[in-house]
Amino acid sequence: MGPRTFHHFMDIIELQKLTRTYGDFTAVDHIQLSIRAGEIFGLLGPNGAGKSTVIKMLTTLLPPSSGTATIAGFDIVHQPGRVRAEIAYVPQLVSADGGLTALENLRLFAKLYGVPRRITNERIAGALKFAGLEEAAHRLVRGYSGGMVRRLEIALALLHRPRVLFLDEPTVGLDPLARQSIWEQIQRLVRELGMTILLTTHFMEEADTLCSRVAIMNRGRVKALGSPEELKLSLGISDASLDDVFTRYSEEQPETSSNFSDISQSRRSLVRLG
Repeated sequence: MGPRTFHHFMDIIELQKLTRTYGDFTAVDHIQLSIRAGEIFGLLGPNGAGKSTVIKMLTTLLPPSSGTATIAGFDIVHQPGRVRAEIAYVPQLVSADGGLTALENLRLFAKLYGVPRRITNERIAGALKFAGLEEAAHRLVRGYSGGMVRRLEIALALLHRPRVLFLDEPTVGLDPLARQSIWEQIQRLVRELGMTILLTTHFMEEADTLCSRVAIMNRGRVKALGSPEELKLSLGISDASLDDVFTRYSEEQPETSSNFSDISQSRRSLVRLG
């Protein structure tokens, strides 16, 4: 599993006025966003901000109402099959089958991803090694710790060598040691495999540690965009934390502008969406 480069796509993900409505309610409101190849990008925001809706559209699980996005140059509306070949998605809910061993899960996912049979064993061995699960490969997943399950799910996502990995709350419910292990694995995905990662998280320490840039959403719009350090400096207060940034841009605010944010008029949320 050597590193991969993407010379043709400086911005591997581009959102162009991406919008999703449900009747009169706008869950995602004309988002413009570019994500660079090889970066870890954090999508943050309170419950109801529209994060999960964005992820569902980018992974082709939900069609946009208007606007579009491209991933590795492929349009999510007109080329969904090509998009799915370039991505992997690890949802917040457990996706591995607890009644199977890690090895059996990997074999099943290799078939689902269409990995050629001649290289399946090599891909599985590499994924197990990357996840540090070689010794546990023949154990039932229902006996795994939470951290081991998460590492397995990331291993499953590596089988077809995606360019982009979507992680929805990758460390929710994990203890600090398991969380640190997943952080290290995520950083290795970029460092060793050249992968681009878009993650959602409610842990500001996680975003601060992992992400080169973050976007903070509220009520369907991007309220702030920049590196964690830039966003902390934008508050103009000493020793500001990313928690302070999150609180500031998650509140109702009048339309303003700043060096590191795109502040727009908020819409009131009528239903709970991610």
